[in-house]
Amino acid sequence: MAALARWCYRHRLVVLVLWVGALLGVGAAGSQAGTDYANVFSLPDTDSKRAYDLMTEAFPQAAGDTDTVVWKVDEGSVRDDAVRERLEPALKEIGAMAGVGEVSSPYTEQGATQISRDGRTAYAQVTFAEQANAVPKALVEDVVETAQDAERDGLQVELGGQAITRIQEPPTGLAEMVGIAAAAIVLFLAFGSLFAMLLPIVTAVFGVGMGMMGTSLLSHVTDVPEVAPLLGSLIGLGVGIDYALFIVTRHRRGIQRGLDPEESAVTALNTSGRAVLFAGGTVCIALAGMLVMNMRFLDGVVIGTSLTVVMSVLAATTLLPAMLGVLGPKVLSRRQRRKLAANGPESDEVTGAAARWSGFVQKRPRSIAFLAVVVMAALAIPVLSLRLGATDQGNHQESTTTRQAYDLLAEGFGPGFNGPLQLVSQGGDTGLLERVEDTEGVAAAVQLPVPAGSDVSVIQVVPTTSPQSVETDELIDRLRDDVIPAAGTETHVGGVTAVFKDFAAVTGERIPLFVGAIIGLGFLLLLIAFRSLVVPLTAAVMNLVAAAASFGVLVAIFQWGWGAEALGLGKEGPITAFLPVIMLSLLFGLSMDYQVFLVSRMHEEWVHTKDNARAVRVGLAETSRVINSAALIMICVFSAFVLSGDMEGAMAGIGLAAAVALDAFILRTALVPAAMHLLGRSNWWLPDWLEKRLPHLAVEPKEDVPAPVESVDAAVPAQRTGGASAVHGFLRTPDGEAVADAVLTLVSRGGRQLDRVDSLADGSYILAAPGPGSYLLAVTATGFAPRARHVMIGEDPLVYDVELAWEEQVDAVN
Repeated sequence: MAALARWCYRHRLVVLVLWVGALLGVGAAGSQAGTDYANVFSLPDTDSKRAYDLMTEAFPQAAGDTDTVVWKVDEGSVRDDAVRERLEPALKEIGAMAGVGEVSSPYTEQGATQISRDGRTAYAQVTFAEQANAVPKALVEDVVETAQDAERDGLQVELGGQAITRIQEPPTGLAEMVGIAAAAIVLFLAFGSLFAMLLPIVTAVFGVGMGMMGTSLLSHVTDVPEVAPLLGSLIGLGVGIDYALFIVTRHRRGIQRGLDPEESAVTALNTSGRAVLFAGGTVCIALAGMLVMNMRFLDGVVIGTSLTVVMSVLAATTLLPAMLGVLGPKVLSRRQRRKLAANGPESDEVTGAAARWSGFVQKRPRSIAFLAVVVMAALAIPVLSLRLGATDQGNHQESTTTRQAYDLLAEGFGPGFNGPLQLVSQGGDTGLLERVEDTEGVAAAVQLPVPAGSDVSVIQVVPTTSPQSVETDELIDRLRDDVIPAAGTETHVGGVTAVFKDFAAVTGERIPLFVGAIIGLGFLLLLIAFRSLVVPLTAAVMNLVAAAASFGVLVAIFQWGWGAEALGLGKEGPITAFLPVIMLSLLFGLSMDYQVFLVSRMHEEWVHTKDNARAVRVGLAETSRVINSAALIMICVFSAFVLSGDMEGAMAGIGLAAAVALDAFILRTALVPAAMHLLGRSNWWLPDWLEKRLPHLAVEPKEDVPAPVESVDAAVPAQRTGGASAVHGFLRTPDGEAVADAVLTLVSRGGRQLDRVDSLADGSYILAAPGPGSYLLAVTATGFAPRARHVMIGEDPLVYDVELAWEEQVDAVN
């Protein structure tokens, strides 16, 4: 990792040109090829899939997308001449538009059933020549404008359908831009530097851009659903900015502690960069866990999101060090650079609110753990009423024409009209139609005409209840379990409502296997990385707690409707069937990220001191600030997807934002460290027989220095082993004069500060080393340019004199 980081740092222009060229090349290829997204919701070996196959056989030349024009009069009838004179010319004009295949009017003999029984509501079906995604938006806008021009006082005209929904969506990229802007504000507040703020954003934009363009190209060779690029950009922006944030934070800390910019960048990539690789791998593994669900729809989601995560990790580990090389010390703000020059390197000890909170958690672990558990349990209660299903235009905001059309159809023709069922059979259907008409929950049933020569029979059933109601699900079960078997025919129940019911049922059955798979893989990875049984077990429990609480928030907002309309999220309804699988994958991956960044620092301290209390305290103090900043960024990015115009995107955004907030602010900075304080040394327990059989996968780089012996009392510094040594010498100017009050810091190759002293009046210094090995000696003094050099210390003390150059001379050369 260090070699790659150093190469990218030194060959920064080459790396930048390669990344820009790759992004432009993939973008040009994607623009030229276009997209070929396909929503394959049906599942093999389900009743609705068999019905779909028979429908495809009966209607092989299915037309394009069919949308609906609905109108209602306040008084009189839609058959009145005054109404017909306004609607018939409009429908005729729509039918004559290029790209419109057919318009079925209720004012024809065949369209008589398209008028409600009370005569106040009617609808016309507009069939386009293409499917919704291929219909030009300009054509859809012309259809809407022409239809709504027919409105007058007492006559309401609305439109519904997939093509109509597309023109209601906000501009493409709005959610991403809002999320990036919010993340930029958080980064600027965290760093106080414009350049440092831009680094994570540029890194994430390159990673997400490559991932989304690559996903669009892959859609031509495999089934990728439309929601995949949205979810890919959502997770890509979140992890891309966060991964770069962790590395940049470590890099800035290294410079502030006296490291040369290049050495600081290499150290940051060799420490936080390793954690980023590990975290990115865990996210991809969690996403790949969706494959155990055996759903073709989810396969495309795995491809799109995993590709974006991989590109984000690649950008963070190659593009970012190149940009760090371009900026050099300017990654710090001017104030920080002036402070470094005046006061020398900062102390290795963490101070401020993070250190105080860490100390508070150490003093009161039981109280904090109890409060955290109570909060998470309370938020998880709504998950007990979780109901999976499908969202439709009835969940849109009340102000949209699609929601208005949905409500008018439900009011005029019954709530089940928006989600009819199809009973499809091959051969005769003797007596089935009559049985269906007499079934409880059926508002109407009619035999549909099929092409001549086809032996497929189709009965369209309109339920008395809405597509999302529990009663409609019960009607489907009643038809499958009682009515159809009693008729003695092999008939299958299909339609969008039945497809999503089957999808939800299969999802519910397979989720335990899916959760077990990703928890098991995560447990194994953490076990290998941290050589502990308790740490991965704690992580698994915390992941389940975070999942339950975040789904509780999701149910309260979207299913119970608590604040949904006020937030502009539309009407309450069931949780989309495929969302739990996707959310659990993303949630487990992100939770693992925070666990890795938190525990890796604790583990690093544990390896050096063997003091659990100190390890947990230092690990929390040093990582809580960056974890909270990263969480704020993810919350901003995820919440912005409420603006995506997509209900599934809004659900995923709100759910993940809640999950990240709870995970970062309650679990990782309160419950996890409190539990680790209570567990004590047991956190790092691993049986000897298992230790010998586990492969080695270190998140932290291997130190070149021997570890100190164990300290029983945290207040007493651990004593070094007998192999300790030292480096000493004099500091001189180019004229040979002594340099007093310079700050000298000895740093391990892993970036750990080992000793720090000020030079004496005669320029002499002495630094203690824990043992023979390679170290970094950093020197700063007021008026002189900072200097950092590698030194090799043997068994005997090393004599090493340092000549410092005047700052003005260095500036003149630069």
